[in-house]
Amino acid sequence: MPIVKCNVANCAFWGEGNNCQADSILVEIDEHANNHVSMDDSGNLSSSTAHEDEAEHSAETCCHTFKPKH
Repeated sequence: MPIVKCNVANCAFWGEGNNCQADSILVEIDEHANNHVSMDDSGNLSSSTAHEDEAEHSAETCCHTFKPKH
């Protein structure tokens, strides 16, 4: 599994050393930041969620995997 670093410490998947502990991760372009995302337990996207976009810079992307800690 790849190592994914995350600096958002209030995420439910945040782990020691700023390591993401999520089983799967979805990164979107900012234009779709407010879209509802449907992903099953295996990390597969629903047909209405699966699409391909392009970004030129990392600042144009966002993580949809984020869930706040409670």
